[in-house]
Amino acid sequence: MKSIARNQSLTERKRKPLSIEPIVFHTINYILLAGLCVFMLYPMLNTLAISFNDGLDAVRGGIGIWPRVFSLQNYQTVFRMSTLITAFRVTVMRTLVQTFANLVVTSMLAYALSRKEYIFRRPIAIIFVITMYFHAGLIPHFILVQSLGLLDSFHVYWIPTMISAFNLIILRTYMRSIPEALTESAKLDGASDFRIYWQIIMPLTKPALATIALFVAVGAWNSWFDAFIFNGGSPHLSVLQFELQRLLSSAMMAGQTGGQAAAAAQAGLGLAMVTPQSLRAAVAIVASVPILLVYPFLQRYFVHGVQLGGVKE
Repeated sequence: MKSIARNQSLTERKRKPLSIEPIVFHTINYILLAGLCVFMLYPMLNTLAISFNDGLDAVRGGIGIWPRVFSLQNYQTVFRMSTLITAFRVTVMRTLVQTFANLVVTSMLAYALSRKEYIFRRPIAIIFVITMYFHAGLIPHFILVQSLGLLDSFHVYWIPTMISAFNLIILRTYMRSIPEALTESAKLDGASDFRIYWQIIMPLTKPALATIALFVAVGAWNSWFDAFIFNGGSPHLSVLQFELQRLLSSAMMAGQTGGQAAAAAQAGLGLAMVTPQSLRAAVAIVASVPILLVYPFLQRYFVHGVQLGGVKE
């Protein structure tokens, strides 16, 4: 009987028509994904090729993903900056301190606003949401920073950014998804609110914390306008992006006036002849490589973190 049933199932399987829909779907899907990868990788590879290409030759254009005339002159110009090491050190310290302070303070506030027993959680949450839509402007912000005594100091990089309304909403939403039974059982065992927050809530919110840490770190690394506004008179507090911006502006002005050697000498770079296009590519690579090296370590948390709020029970 078993052999007869097996033969019947094989016969029915042979008679079943082969569907081409999955084959067509997967083929089109792979083609679209391959094209998307090309569109995403080509600009980066092209910028890398231009950065390693001779500046005068890059003006001709037509460079693909491989340098036509290999040269390290662009990177030599960038790394010849006298303030590069100091700016790089300040940027790294700023990124670490700002990310850590934002995670700690924002997560503590998010935990308080996620507790149902806290009666003021809704008014405070509304106040923070309002700040996302209304901003006083640059001049009141500068006056506030000046009145707090944060001008020409390292603290201006992390104290005003300790709390982010957007990150607060993400963390509060994620903490609300944690079962109440965990916190209730911990309270029955005599745990304080801080111990519940530190030993139960924080380990369970690692995906959300990693996602927010990546957002904050990228923003802190790429920020340069606050250094220009608040620490413009303190060269020892300048950040990497601001120094690279100054270098790029000097090169672009030199390209317009034709005085590349004079602009290079003014920036303390010697008499290296570079073009704005090749120098812009080298600056983009130098500024983006550190973040690209950090991203793989946070990728598994980031993929899970971007799905916050996507599933509701």
